[in-house]
Amino acid sequence: MKQKINFVKCNPTQNMTILINTMLPSDEHIRIASKIMSYDNVYAEQVGFIEPSMNQEADALLQMAGGEFCGNACMALAAYLAELQEMERHETTVFRLEVSGAEQLVACRITKNREDYRCRVNMPLPVKMDQTVLQEGGAPANAVAVRYSDFIHFVIEVEHIDANMKNQMLCLAKRIGSFLETSMLGILLYNASSSQLTTLIYVPKLNSAVWERGCGSGTASIGAYLAWKNRRNIEAHIHQPGGTMLVKALYDQEQLTQLEIEGSVGIVAQGTAFIDMDFNLSVGEGIHEISNV
Repeated sequence: MKQKINFVKCNPTQNMTILINTMLPSDEHIRIASKIMSYDNVYAEQVGFIEPSMNQEADALLQMAGGEFCGNACMALAAYLAELQEMERHETTVFRLEVSGAEQLVACRITKNREDYRCRVNMPLPVKMDQTVLQEGGAPANAVAVRYSDFIHFVIEVEHIDANMKNQMLCLAKRIGSFLETSMLGILLYNASSSQLTTLIYVPKLNSAVWERGCGSGTASIGAYLAWKNRRNIEAHIHQPGGTMLVKALYDQEQLTQLEIEGSVGIVAQGTAFIDMDFNLSVGEGIHEISNV
């Protein structure tokens, strides 16, 4: 028996995102997400569920499948809400979203372009940043841990990336993600001279590891890292395999006070997905790896 799932598929900087607007029990989210993001279904890098919010100030609630926070999914939902409102070209509005992994409402300022939307998202601030050392296989790597209330990113400055480094980072993410109490773990490989970012996102609940073509939360963490490192405000264009995103970080009195990202998002598909009701996710079956570098 097949279950019908209504979805919209969005493209925020090629970080392909599926938003599900069929109401489903929360204990079904991981099973549904693992199937719908697979190669033999709709296929994407991440899945979020649109739900009504109990907060009267919120326009919608976005529940990511693994309970993580995702800036690009916020952009995707803002674009979908704008599409439902049939915004005119050059029109701008602000949506306030309740989002998993974020303690406060997330403001998304969105403008309609000819073929897509331009969105600016007010991102959660890290609760702490500190230096650490990571090691998997080769020589130890100096890193900066950008710690949020519900997830963590590790920034590693690199000059170049090869297959061996990617494999080491993937093994590292799975190993430390198994004992860290976090909804999402990211390893951000950053080339400071070219402002190039390559991001691995690992979601323990989904056992999902993805080399993302564009990462909103990763872009924000690079902005936070640069502001922390240089002790000043930062505005930078961060280049990624799927395109370029803008990050702005305000730094005042030895602390980060504001963090924003900006990028483009398009709606590429909308329809009905069919999920086999007999599909059961067994241990180890949920691993979802996409390599784009």
